[in-house]
Amino acid sequence: MTPLLSPFPSKTIALYAARMFIVRTLAFALGLAIVLQTLDLLTESGKILAVAGNDESSLWLYVGLRFPQILSFALPFSVLLGTLVTFLTLNQNSEVTIFKAAGLSAHQILMPLTAAAFGITLFTFAFNELLLVRTNARLAAWQAADYGATPADGSVTRAVWVREGSDLILAQRVDGFDEDVVLNNVTIYDRTGNRLTGIIRAVKARPAPGGWRLSGVRGFDMETAKVTTAPSLFLALPVAPERFTGAVVKADQMPFWELVGAIENLKAAGRPTAQLEGALHHKLSGPLSAILMPLLGSVAAFGLARSGKLFVRVVAGMALGFGFFVADNFMLAMGNFGAVPPVLAAWPPILLFALIGEALLFRTEE
Repeated sequence: MTPLLSPFPSKTIALYAARMFIVRTLAFALGLAIVLQTLDLLTESGKILAVAGNDESSLWLYVGLRFPQILSFALPFSVLLGTLVTFLTLNQNSEVTIFKAAGLSAHQILMPLTAAAFGITLFTFAFNELLLVRTNARLAAWQAADYGATPADGSVTRAVWVREGSDLILAQRVDGFDEDVVLNNVTIYDRTGNRLTGIIRAVKARPAPGGWRLSGVRGFDMETAKVTTAPSLFLALPVAPERFTGAVVKADQMPFWELVGAIENLKAAGRPTAQLEGALHHKLSGPLSAILMPLLGSVAAFGLARSGKLFVRVVAGMALGFGFFVADNFMLAMGNFGAVPPVLAAWPPILLFALIGEALLFRTEE
């Protein structure tokens, strides 16, 4: 394919532009992440060190768990800023003019940055699903314990409350799904109306036909003040296991492939899954937003730098990029409230702004 018909410019130009874009994006990402991490650590360090046994190593542990969250948050903005600074540099040095004089179209000039942004998309998805979900779960477990000691497997979750009639059930930890679910450190508050009549505590509880099988049971009767113990007890409590498991499925703590299975399990149990489905779609559309940034920032690439409008073009590109982030978060919030279907909560912003970017590019340059 001849250079003029190829979607890419020459190899030299492509590598030059892509390298410039990647270096600036990474610099912005690390810079923003370090600043935000410093401010966040100043806020949380007092809470961490207030716990007996925590020391400087606990602060470094917090940084190790929190930094991936901050980096994931800063990366999309860094791609936008890296795009704008790259195009600003190319335009000020008249390199864009040289590229166009050589016969390159606007899309050919954008293609190296778009290809590099696709690589950033793949990195972001792998980073989020392989590392970030694990650090999210560990940090949530640590914060649930108020920065105190947690089990070695880091599987602590916030307490799950379920109400059945007038009775209340508290499970300190929930493992597994469906019939394989296991409740740990269970407390059952037996109530008649608004009056507490008894308390049953169990080390573990597993679903059984017609109810639950408790192990390591200790009961207290409020009327007789009598304490009873038993190694095992069957309790005819009509509470479906899904009522506990649905409370512990966190989209930001499960990789994409596990979240798909969890959603299917919850659907089979008749549980609402719209919010989780929206988060599932956003696990794909979120990283893909990096590919959109070169297109939205392209308004800073074209037009003569000496015309005095370069600053206006940079501001316009920044406005388009941040407008996309606002629209994306707005639609995601609408999906969480159930106002729009999950697919519409994740994909329309990226498609809409892609059309806007292409329309501007064609109208002004092509």
